[in-house]
Amino acid sequence: MFHLKNIIVRDVLEIKSLTLDASVISIEGQSGSGKSTLLRLLNNLDDPTSGEIYLQEKNIKEINPRELRKRVVMLPQSPTLFDGTIRDNLIIGLTFSEQPVPADENLNNILEKLRVKKSLDTNASDLSGGEQQRMALARILLMKEAEVFLLDEPSSDLDDKTTKHVMKEFIDLSKEANQQIIMVTHDTTVSKNFADSIINMDTYSKQFEVGSE
Repeated sequence: MFHLKNIIVRDVLEIKSLTLDASVISIEGQSGSGKSTLLRLLNNLDDPTSGEIYLQEKNIKEINPRELRKRVVMLPQSPTLFDGTIRDNLIIGLTFSEQPVPADENLNNILEKLRVKKSLDTNASDLSGGEQQRMALARILLMKEAEVFLLDEPSSDLDDKTTKHVMKEFIDLSKEANQQIIMVTHDTTVSKNFADSIINMDTYSKQFEVGSE
């Protein structure tokens, strides 16, 4: 789905050619190897020093940024928590991108799948860190126009048992909708259990070049 060509991010990355077309891709590597930088490049939140990135054979620079971010949805490592209720937080992305808002029944269903057992009227700030992370995952799953989900450490606040359940549900729902997942994770168990392809960023990192100390 993505193809990167002659990408250089000064002092961070050098990627001559990389195709990201598997259904679920895990991005691994040492701290500082450019994993989060890669995600931000794919969403055009960061610009490379040089090189080109293609989505479905079209240069992402030629795609309207708002349109690109409807198609390529990113969940950062510390998901944004908006003022208001769980309902407000779930639908804010849909409202902003002018997409239909599901009925409460649908919102409750997706929360249940991700093990958030709270009323939609609960203040989002009352949720634990793990519940906020799961709510954020539910929020992007509701964005049906998305083609790609970029996830930065999506299970960092979850215990092992919850991670296994939540990631399976998220990936199953995404695959049903033919949506690609590209995720950064330090959890090798998540990669082993769910990824169709694993990319090691140490290969492309300027900080971890072969032969460097």
